[in-house]
Amino acid sequence: MKSLILTLLFTFSSALAATPVWQTLPEEQPLPASLRTARVAHDGASIWYAVAGTGSPVILLHGGRASALTWGNQVPALLASHHQVILIDSRGHGHSTLGSQPLSYELMESDVIAVMDRLRLRQAAVVGWSDGAIISLIMAMQHPERVSRVYAFGANMDAAAVGQPAPSPILPLVGPRLQAQYERVAQPADFARLTDAVRTMQKNEPHYSDAQLAAIHGPRIVIAGGDHDEFLGAAYFAHLAATIPGAQLLMLRDVSHFAPWQDPAAFNASVLHFLAP
Repeated sequence: MKSLILTLLFTFSSALAATPVWQTLPEEQPLPASLRTARVAHDGASIWYAVAGTGSPVILLHGGRASALTWGNQVPALLASHHQVILIDSRGHGHSTLGSQPLSYELMESDVIAVMDRLRLRQAAVVGWSDGAIISLIMAMQHPERVSRVYAFGANMDAAAVGQPAPSPILPLVGPRLQAQYERVAQPADFARLTDAVRTMQKNEPHYSDAQLAAIHGPRIVIAGGDHDEFLGAAYFAHLAATIPGAQLLMLRDVSHFAPWQDPAAFNASVLHFLAP
């Protein structure tokens, strides 16, 4: 009996060890308690932001239906590398209110500029994930003088580029995690309203042409993607990098659209390398 139990435990452990990283969804670290939080009223909404550390400023922009809580694995690495970190909950997400206007990427981009103005921050580097990456590239397009560098992970600049999600055991787990995070900081009933607003936006946006992307000049830009992204293929990331003048392409290995959770060490190293003087 003892031998059978040991065999079963070994088999179970081996199965766990064999699970590909891109099929895992580890928990992120909590955000540091030292964050200094505030709000700015902008265009009918109250936008929450937080600041930590000193040094070269970096703005972190989260994905759709997420919040600043998703960056728990990244903030300590940036602080240890002597960066000032600015976290923003996008309009309607996390602590921020939605307002009465339809949600749009350009509206959320204008909220980021409003936060920078409140902080009297002339320019900053921006790290964006998914919807946050879209916003970061819109910043490079519309306010290039405010952005020194853009690390855009998992961005699509044309809604038509997003295909049917690849089968993955982790996708059913993402929504409940984002909902649980939302309910830690906002009214639980409002998550359904946010979900409707985000899904409506994502059905219709973004739609930027190659000509618009080719007109981006100024900030240093890296287009990053996971080699097992569930929504976008490597060919699209390569096209995006080739279309934006001077943009670099970076494909992270053995991760999916959720690389900041799945392999924070590799993700953070790539971000810090890009941000290095």
